[in-house]
Amino acid sequence: MSFHATVVTLFPEMFPGGLSHSLTGKALIDGKWTLDTVQVRDYAQDKHHTVDDTPYGGGAGMVMKPDVVHGALEAAVSQGTPGRRMIYLTPRGKPLSQAMVRNYAANDNGLILLCGRYEGVDHRVIEHWQMDEVSIGDYVLTGGELPAQILLDAVVRLLPDVLGNKESLEDESFELGILEYPQYTKPQNWKNKIVPGVLLSGDHQKIANWRQEEAERITRERRPDLWQAFLKSRD
Repeated sequence: MSFHATVVTLFPEMFPGGLSHSLTGKALIDGKWTLDTVQVRDYAQDKHHTVDDTPYGGGAGMVMKPDVVHGALEAAVSQGTPGRRMIYLTPRGKPLSQAMVRNYAANDNGLILLCGRYEGVDHRVIEHWQMDEVSIGDYVLTGGELPAQILLDAVVRLLPDVLGNKESLEDESFELGILEYPQYTKPQNWKNKIVPGVLLSGDHQKIANWRQEEAERITRERRPDLWQAFLKSRD
């Protein structure tokens, strides 16, 4: 059984989008994962297909209606295997991390992703379905569709036989708690910038040591939060 993702959205035409290219696209064609969408508007209950209304308590913008979104989520659940994790993409969610991605990829049943629009979704729906609230960063987009694609890209590449090179996964940023070391390829001399000599030495231990030192240096300089967490993990 392949990993099954369902995206609940007002804009199903945005999918698969970038997910149809490169490794994720090939894996989709090969059946290593499947993707479908549910159009939220199909579950509106009036002739105008209204999906939003003004927020209780006042304020700017509109909120997606709980009855409409609930109907769409019920449809998503019915077209997949039981036990799929449900995710609501929102700026107020828990920041997406590589550890979370690994956890989602390990769920053989797959995922259901809800993409909000306007000022978001009535919170009662999120509570009812016990959804994970996930953010891809401290900024606001017009909707959850692009975050959903980012999350799925991160998850799909971890599925069995998608990437193909286990070492590539192990050496990547965040897999070991720190950022990745710099990479180089031919030509050896480019615009008078020379590849570090240790990488040409053929000494695997020296190369491994250099890469670890560089990864630690870059993490200290660019992500002090990651560096402190890394130090704690070694205590």
